[in-house]
Formats: sequence, C-alpha cells, structure tokens
Amino acid sequence: MTSKPLFPEERAQMLRVNLAGEYGARSIYQGQLRVLKHHDCAPVLQEMLDQESVHLRFFEQACVQERVRPSALSPLWYGAGQVLGMFTAALGPKTAMACTMAVETVIDQHYQEQIQALPLNDPLRETLVQFQAEEREHHDTASAHHGQDAPGYPLLSALIQTGSRLAIALAKRV
Repeated sequence: MTSKPLFPEERAQMLRVNLAGEYGARSIYQGQLRVLKHHDCAPVLQEMLDQESVHLRFFEQACVQERVRPSALSPLWYGAGQVLGMFTAALGPKTAMACTMAVETVIDQHYQEQIQALPLNDPLRETLVQFQAEEREHHDTASAHHGQDAPGYPLLSALIQTGSRLAIALAKRV
C-alpha cells in the first residue's frame, strides 16, 4: 500500500477507467437480460445490473465533481457490452454466467491494484473496497449458477478476460 497521494492525472485516469468499466458492465447485463428476460436467471441478472448501475452513478458523479472527462470510447463500451451480453446469453444462461465470471475476475484484479495505489485515508479507497466486494459477489453468484460449466469455458473465459484487459488499457489512454 502506498502512503503518497496520487497525482491529479492518475486519479482522473482511475475515475475515467472505472466509469468506462461500469458503463460496459451495465451494457453487458442489459444485453443479457434482453435475451434471457423470461429465464429463471433473469432476477439474478437484474440484481447484478442494479448494482452495476449504482457503481456507474457513483463514477458519473465523481467524474463531474472532479472534472474528469469520460472516455471518448463510451459509445464503443456500450455497443461492445450489448453485443457481448446478447451473444453470451444467446448461447444459454451458463454462458452468460461464464461471461460474468470472466469479466469480474479482471475487475477484481483491477480494483485491487487501484485500492493498493490509493492512500489509506482516501474516501475513494473505501468505495472501491465496497465495489470490489460486490464484483466478487457477482463472480461467486455466476459460479453458483454454473458459469464454469458453459461449453468451451476455458477459451471463452480467456477471450473475455483478454477483451476486458484491453478495454481497461484503452480507457486509460482515450
């Protein structure tokens, strides 16, 4: 853990990336619910969507308050999230849950890096700890719904995790 304050541009980048990530996460769940709205797993997906929407609102407000511009690729995050959500849901609820497991694995690691970079007394740190716990719950919920049993899980997970890491890298720059 660090005790030095972040440079303003580091903090801005952190907020911008998290805003983009939550925007994408919300879009994934929206896409999944479009396909699985009448399936037994719909309430679970809706609950995760609701939590991601809370996270998104927090980062929207933080970016406005701290005058941080959003990622210029926001339309891409929306479209990519919708496509990924609908595609994985079309392959079935286990594949939709596999998507959640893959994305949340990367987000857990991403939030952990940010938590370690923030000073202990930074209120953003506390929020990230809370959000990280909720993202881990999403992963565990998806696992309890047999996401790991989706056809081609290792390959699907690796592809989605790589895409998630690429999205983070792009959001840091654009």
